[in-house]
Amino acid sequence: MFRTILVYGAIAGVLTIVLMLLGMQTRFGHSMLSGYLTMMAVMLPMIFIGTKRYRDNELGGVIKFWPAFGLALGIAAVAGVFYVITWEVSLQMTDFAFVDDFVAGMQASFEAKGLAGEELSTEMAVWEKWAVDYMSPAYRWPWTYLEILPVGLLVALFSAGLLRNPKVFPARV
Repeated sequence: MFRTILVYGAIAGVLTIVLMLLGMQTRFGHSMLSGYLTMMAVMLPMIFIGTKRYRDNELGGVIKFWPAFGLALGIAAVAGVFYVITWEVSLQMTDFAFVDDFVAGMQASFEAKGLAGEELSTEMAVWEKWAVDYMSPAYRWPWTYLEILPVGLLVALFSAGLLRNPKVFPARV
């Protein structure tokens, strides 16, 4: 089971990284929606296929919900580690330009909504504190991991729910 988790988690992680980096090079890749769609597009097949192959090849075509869920969640966890490492490397290579760009974008958003003076200062104080906190790996790594975790959790639930039934995509004999 551990080998399956590592192999399929690594594949999902690498594919997520490649698509994330390609997306950053395009206008499409700069939205939260595109990021989550990319994660879903990679995680769904890798988690599902990894869990199915383990069910079929190692367990004779039958797996219970909790072992399937654990396996699927393990694959998602490994992919998440790849995601965090890639984000960290990206931040280091760009000298944390994301942080300044993000805070500047928040300020522009608040100004576009008509905030000014004390209201703007109050709102920006929150994001400036965030920028300081974000420089700490102890703060940044868990939050980065939490970006991909919900996708992995949903896909793990979906995969385990379907694959616990041996009649769903039955093993080939």
